[in-house]
Amino acid sequence: MTRNDDWLASFPELAGLTSEQRTRLRERSHRLEAPAGAIVFSPGIPCGAYLLVLDGSVRVQMIADTGRQIVLYRVRRGESCVLTTSALLGEEAYAAEGVVETPTSAVSVPRAVFDELLSISDVFRRFVFTGYGRRVAEILATMQAAVFHRVEPRLARLLGAAVPPIVVTHQEIAAELGSAREVVSRHLKAFERRGLVRLGRGVVEIVDRAGLDRLAALGDR
Repeated sequence: MTRNDDWLASFPELAGLTSEQRTRLRERSHRLEAPAGAIVFSPGIPCGAYLLVLDGSVRVQMIADTGRQIVLYRVRRGESCVLTTSALLGEEAYAAEGVVETPTSAVSVPRAVFDELLSISDVFRRFVFTGYGRRVAEILATMQAAVFHRVEPRLARLLGAAVPPIVVTHQEIAAELGSAREVVSRHLKAFERRGLVRLGRGVVEIVDRAGLDRLAALGDR
């Protein structure tokens, strides 16, 4: 974790800022600490600052009126939040929810400083829009997978990439895939019958990783 006076070291893309601009960022920004489970923003809440994560992980997700949810992306060390950027640029409220997954340290850059640096600094402007463009591409890929790709190979890929023990609920898996819990449960039980996994309460044990890999590869065809 960086100290309060050198947090900019976590963002090498900002190394080209002038000394005056770096001083402005350090002096006007605020350090934030959030425990796991904390809600850092919610739909309809106004956005007043640009958020940069120093350590930890924040999960950004959308929840429909039906209760179905989808994980859009995660913000980790050295990253900014595209939803925050969008809300600041459009002067709109948040459209999704940000949940702290692991204890997180972040920096809050006030809107006034964000607007000022965006207008006068090519370095800061490039940093903001590069991160924004990258995240938008990730969100589009997530939406495309949820809408157009079959759940079975995506579920196999998700499980195959996980580090055991896989302690996760069916609802949490459904949120990652943008699917319904009932659909995920049905496919997991089918995987168990085929000898690919073994299911426990809140736990999925991989039995045949090679089989999962083969099933995951079907999604690329």
